[in-house]
Amino acid sequence: MCPVDPNPDDGFSTYVRQVRPELRRRAFLLCGDWFEADDLTQQTLVKVFLQWPRLDNREKLTGFTRTVMVRTYISERRAARWTREILADRDPEPATCDQGYCDHQPLLSALDRLAHRQRAAIVLRFWDQLSVREIADVLGCAPTTVRSQTSRALATLRSLLRRDSSSRGGGSQGLVRQ
Repeated sequence: MCPVDPNPDDGFSTYVRQVRPELRRRAFLLCGDWFEADDLTQQTLVKVFLQWPRLDNREKLTGFTRTVMVRTYISERRAARWTREILADRDPEPATCDQGYCDHQPLLSALDRLAHRQRAAIVLRFWDQLSVREIADVLGCAPTTVRSQTSRALATLRSLLRRDSSSRGGGSQGLVRQ
């Protein structure tokens, strides 16, 4: 049980019901796995819950929650680089798939090969449609770093998608701008 019980009138439960599906989709775009996306979503909501009584401007919760999620993702990946072990070559059970994301499997596979900060920059820029300045605030870096990370990530994605497209006989040409 949580050490602090939320007041039923404080709006946190309502907020969670409203944002959880979108948070889960964003988490999936960041980590590329639905099980990890569920964990990342839960970690994000726990962190927001712990700050809830101190949040004065509840109209700007989307940005705060997004920042918490991205920073948690990057922090976890940084730590996971030293602690995570892969014990099997496949998951013990099939992953559930949101149909809209399964249709874009070549792009999602290419996203999996990006560095974590590059992937976060791509998701924030093209999924959340944030400005370079807003992404810099979320990632805690300079705007020039965001621009270079985004540029490198796009170059990598184009290269990976072209290579995958040519190996499949041109199946994903619509995903790569020539």
